[in-house]
Amino acid sequence: MAENELLKILRERLNRPSTIAELRQMVPPRFRDHLRAQLKPLVENGEIIRIRGGRYGLPDEMNLVTGRVQAHPDGFGFVIPDDEAEKDVYIGPRNFLRAMHGDRVVCRVESVNREGKRDGSVIRILERASETIVGVFESRGRGGLVVPSQKRITQVFHIAPGDGMRAKSGQVVIADILEYPDRHAPPSARVTEILGFPDDIAVEKKIILRQYDLPEKFPPRIDKTASRAKEPAKKDYKNRLDLTNDWIVTIDGETARDFDDAVSIKKRADGFELGVHIADVSSYVEPGSIVDAEGYKRGNSTYFPGDVIPMLPFHLSNNVCSLKEGVPRFTLSCIMNFDRKGNPAGYRFAPSVIKSRHRMTYTEAGRIIENPKEEPNKEKADKLTLMKKLSDLLRRNRSREGSIDFDLPESSIVLDMRGEPEDIVRSTRNAAHLLIEEFMLAANRAAADFLQDKPAVYRVHPEPDEQAVNNFFDLAKRLGHKPPKTGNLHNRLKKVVQQAEGKPEEKLLNYFLLRSMKQASYSVANVGHFGLTFSHYTHFTSPIRRYPDLVVHRLIKATLNREKRWPLQETLEKICADCSKTERNSEQAERDIVEMLKVRFVAGREGEVFDGIVSGVTSFGLFVELGDIMVEGLLRLTDLHDDYYEFLESEYALAGKRTGKVYRFGQ
Repeated sequence: MAENELLKILRERLNRPSTIAELRQMVPPRFRDHLRAQLKPLVENGEIIRIRGGRYGLPDEMNLVTGRVQAHPDGFGFVIPDDEAEKDVYIGPRNFLRAMHGDRVVCRVESVNREGKRDGSVIRILERASETIVGVFESRGRGGLVVPSQKRITQVFHIAPGDGMRAKSGQVVIADILEYPDRHAPPSARVTEILGFPDDIAVEKKIILRQYDLPEKFPPRIDKTASRAKEPAKKDYKNRLDLTNDWIVTIDGETARDFDDAVSIKKRADGFELGVHIADVSSYVEPGSIVDAEGYKRGNSTYFPGDVIPMLPFHLSNNVCSLKEGVPRFTLSCIMNFDRKGNPAGYRFAPSVIKSRHRMTYTEAGRIIENPKEEPNKEKADKLTLMKKLSDLLRRNRSREGSIDFDLPESSIVLDMRGEPEDIVRSTRNAAHLLIEEFMLAANRAAADFLQDKPAVYRVHPEPDEQAVNNFFDLAKRLGHKPPKTGNLHNRLKKVVQQAEGKPEEKLLNYFLLRSMKQASYSVANVGHFGLTFSHYTHFTSPIRRYPDLVVHRLIKATLNREKRWPLQETLEKICADCSKTERNSEQAERDIVEMLKVRFVAGREGEVFDGIVSGVTSFGLFVELGDIMVEGLLRLTDLHDDYYEFLESEYALAGKRTGKVYRFGQ
């Protein structure tokens, strides 16, 4: 608290780089003793910069930016500012100051061009991103080298004689970094584990998991602690809403094992009563416990084709917390009322106990929704028909408000018994997927509304930058779609996308609009969700696999119990920042494993012919996605032998100078 208060004072009063003696005159008396020690964490975090002559200054006032290095395999890179409102800073190959990919650094902005693009140099390394390196070992005499598997890490690490664990050339190893890059000496490391040869799919997967620091197992004591959780007993039903006799079902994918949400519905004279019942993980995971600490560290479950790295140990995630069919389970229920037109008419939250009537799959539920008369279980058919009616109303209302749904195609990888990819198919979404999606959105919205007067964990999505929006509208105009001049931004964007439905440019506009959007994240400030057009939104429905949802459950319970103690805003801010970071880390790992499996799937198929779609256009070539299997690759300009091609950046196209042939995004 004092540290944040000191920073606030310095931001108000530090109008020039100042010595420690000058700073003592600026700050209130209570900060003057041991001021240098109080400044140390602020300097380490890059909030205050210490420059030559022992003076301290504000980075913003000295053309300095604090952020993370995003390196490129070709040697250049960018500093991604901590402040998301700031633009990235380009760092040339000679301006890295020994920084590596992922390091947190301070850089000096040295030039800004007319378009606002910034160039700079790293001047200080605040925090190293990696303590270990994953790479291929190459023997050199009695020692060797480790070439990082992560292409963004361009440094090669030297292994001294005796530090190689007798690894063979070509094997993938894990090595502890001993010395980071330096002007006078190469970086060095010590091998601590040999994973095997990289053509083994299990080794390839491990490489990715280690690169993203994703743990494959829980420490034994955490598993042991979690295993003590007991099944719900009748005596524990006290102070809970008993819904064990209600018609409540789970609807999930065929391979799902952790069921954290169930739904129910009732017809009312004036509309609908929708129940969304979420696994009450907070009853089993105490704040500050070792299980809670591990869940917080992981932040979320990470899903790969055929596998998952869970946030919580198996006994919790797949057993006592999972809403299994036919057994009592503790839940936190959000019971919402809607009028006949699907408009919200009130809600309430309550700790509850349920007994899921059916474990349904999306395929089964979708079949019943499409053909309810063919379902022998009349109650099941009637309830799902009623759910479909409500979900259609909710979706229609959300669409009217301007909510943008990016229904872009996704692939699903089918694995064989050895874990090798044997097929890639397009994922399909039926009425049951849309139904559950709509109900979860409604519950998340109600949870945010319930907490909106307090500092909490919200899911936020800021409005896109004006320049990004203008670029999207410019592209739409060039493609023949005139954006509306009036109306709110949501509906103007939505109408452009609707104009392109079913046309060749539909995919281009959807992708471009998606890229124009800012990234959703967690925040204490309830600034709303632009994409959904919700003024308040959070994550409540998946506490088994997302730590923010678990925190939201605790906050809802604290409100219901009228608890006077509330987590400090600084604590919630840290949770939001950390969980946003682990979410992005998992997404990148998931993407890398999917790409690895796709590469293995097409390996050895050279010479086969596929239909393809231009999925990206750059100055150096075309990215092409193979239509049936959705595998993307690069077709370089040097592979286009029939002409010299010019990159038309504003049209996302390559045009032949002699033939006039054009390759355009979405073609």
